[in-house]
Amino acid sequence: MREIRADDDVLAWEGAVSVEHAPGWSRAWRLPHDRIGLFPGGALRTRAAMPAGVRVVLRTDARVLAGRAAVQGVEVPLDAVVDGAIVASAPVGPGGSFVLDLPPGDKRVELWLPQFGTFRLVSVAVEDGARVWAGAAAPGDPVRRRPRFVAYGSSLTQCRQAASPARTWPALVARELGLDLTCLGFAGEAQLDPMVARVVRDLPADVVVACLGINVYGAGTFSARSLLPALLGFLSTVRDGHPGVPVLVVSPVASPRREAVVGRAGLTLEQVRDRVADAVGLLVAHGDPDLHLLDGRSVLGPEHAHLLDDGLHPGPAGYEHMASVVAPAVRDLLLARTRAGFSPPGPDGARG
Repeated sequence: MREIRADDDVLAWEGAVSVEHAPGWSRAWRLPHDRIGLFPGGALRTRAAMPAGVRVVLRTDARVLAGRAAVQGVEVPLDAVVDGAIVASAPVGPGGSFVLDLPPGDKRVELWLPQFGTFRLVSVAVEDGARVWAGAAAPGDPVRRRPRFVAYGSSLTQCRQAASPARTWPALVARELGLDLTCLGFAGEAQLDPMVARVVRDLPADVVVACLGINVYGAGTFSARSLLPALLGFLSTVRDGHPGVPVLVVSPVASPRREAVVGRAGLTLEQVRDRVADAVGLLVAHGDPDLHLLDGRSVLGPEHAHLLDDGLHPGPAGYEHMASVVAPAVRDLLLARTRAGFSPPGPDGARG
């Protein structure tokens, strides 16, 4: 087998905000690693080092893609995706090894990394004699950039309980619509951090989905006085970097046991959901026609309680259902933007 180090330029790290290359391994970060001190909180930093939505991409004619990684707490298999479809899934075995069988012919392979747990890639390998070239472009072929999709949210966006990394709801939406995903789902840590809002602001995006409210309810982060201003500030910061880009705000999904329960900061889940709707309504009324609200109860309502493993977090079928609701909404927003005269940039970065 021919081994390729994780820091080799032939490998593209898609969906990562930054990549840490250390002696012997590389790790994707979903926040800027070189400025991680500006993102207080050990839990947030731990989640940011988990590669949810990150793909290691290469082009090859290999029939086998193997590799080695240093892992901890990884509960799901890796996925190999070709042309948007999962062609192989394989667990990370003892010692961090994995092997995936690939279809024949030249292909662009996306290796989807685990959405939860520590994963530091040491190397990938293909059989001797197989060709490998950079994942960004096939030889001689122009590449039109896929529309960029940024998803921000809580554990329901990081999707620990999804069956595999390419089956989280953001991944399913991205694969169905042909989007380039950056997933900023941070379990327990979607706390409207201003510095995280700046990251969303600064990432390239053609559509943004922001799932807001459930973590601030659970942690009691904001009071009745402070929640609405925090929501307005977060969304306004995102908008500063993305004028004209559709931003879809998803309020908390239904959680029957929590709806009328007063949380730590004196708000019920129903009231938090109302504040999210209020924030969107105010910003639209003050001149932001590209901000949209999707009531979380239409994504997962009381009638979908059987899809929740613990009364709050969906299982694999629940995440597939979420994708089935969110994908049409995202498609409609992108189509509306295209009809208005916008199109994603081509390979040279120029817009059509």
